[in-house]
Amino acid sequence: MHIIENGNTAAALGVKLCRASVIAAYPITPQTPLTEKLSEYVERGDMKAEYIPVESEHSALAVCIAASSAGARVFTATSANGLLYMHEQVQWASGARLPIVMCVVNRAVGAPWNIWNDQQDSISQRDTGWIQIYCADHQQIIDAVIKAYWIAEKVSIPIMVCYDGYILSHTFMPFDLPDQKTVDAFLPPFKPDYALRPEEPANLNTVTLPDVRLDVRGELAHSYMEIRYLLQEELRTTLDVAADAEKRFAEIFGRQSDPFIESYRCDDADCVALGLGSLTYQLRVSVDALRKEGIKVGVMGLRFYRPFPDEAIAGALKGKKSVVVFEKALSYGYEGALTSDLKSALYEHLAGTGTLPSIQNFIAGIGGRDIRTDDLTKMFRAATHGRVSKEPLWIGLKL
Repeated sequence: MHIIENGNTAAALGVKLCRASVIAAYPITPQTPLTEKLSEYVERGDMKAEYIPVESEHSALAVCIAASSAGARVFTATSANGLLYMHEQVQWASGARLPIVMCVVNRAVGAPWNIWNDQQDSISQRDTGWIQIYCADHQQIIDAVIKAYWIAEKVSIPIMVCYDGYILSHTFMPFDLPDQKTVDAFLPPFKPDYALRPEEPANLNTVTLPDVRLDVRGELAHSYMEIRYLLQEELRTTLDVAADAEKRFAEIFGRQSDPFIESYRCDDADCVALGLGSLTYQLRVSVDALRKEGIKVGVMGLRFYRPFPDEAIAGALKGKKSVVVFEKALSYGYEGALTSDLKSALYEHLAGTGTLPSIQNFIAGIGGRDIRTDDLTKMFRAATHGRVSKEPLWIGLKL
């Protein structure tokens, strides 16, 4: 069934269809309508779940950690400083290997206070051990939520589904709403390998010493380093699981896409733009304009950011003369985080092949600054002639 709704509702419908049984949330713009919609579903009896209003974002994720540890399928959402307030529990959720799904409705972080869109909030959490998926439209939002539960429960690693505040969260777009029977066929009930039960009390995640040791049963147990090593190794294997999820999704829903990269007019392109989220769709207008000028360009939207699909992206960019990375976030003191990750991936897989493209980084839309398509086209055009600057260039900066 096709409907027209806003992005937050698309996410809420995805959570409802996945039969999440515990929802904990604290309001923060522009995430608030998402969890408000879920509270309406629960109140009306349309969704069999416990909705737990809490006093802070830190508490929201703490509730999800507790409920997931007890075997519940859980959900929360947040934005900006709310995500930063969660940071301690974000680390805990991944270290505890809990398959929590959380929507991050991207918004600038303070100080100074700003309620508009950029992606600094989720990018600041890239090294916490969570999987990160970025969406460019409403169909991707609802599909990503559904796939996220399947992936998270396969690998026991939490997932952030990220989408741009206001640009996607509050705008209305058509998307396909699957029926419950189809989602149930894709996503089976959650059956954790281990869950806390009152009749079998246990201590989880107690103080772990630096070295391996015998546990209470006299068996050699992992220590902190081994636990973190396994998280890293299994995060990397998540790329294969994501590919399996996409294949399974296509078989059941009849809709398939690349799990890692969404390409537009890239096959014969000499220069390719790369980015995260809705900005990559805006760049399609620039691509079409430059194509009319005879300039061979394309754009790639990165869907999976963590774990980073280095082989896939290096393969997709092999033979290109240049890559222009447009970002709504910055690793302060150096350059855009995606730019650094891209350089590492291309060096690892293409160095010595004679096919390393030049890379230019542009920073745009910080704090909700308008991103004019004409400005994107102008910068993109300039970058097709070679690297414009060693430092990131800020689009729309007025000093």
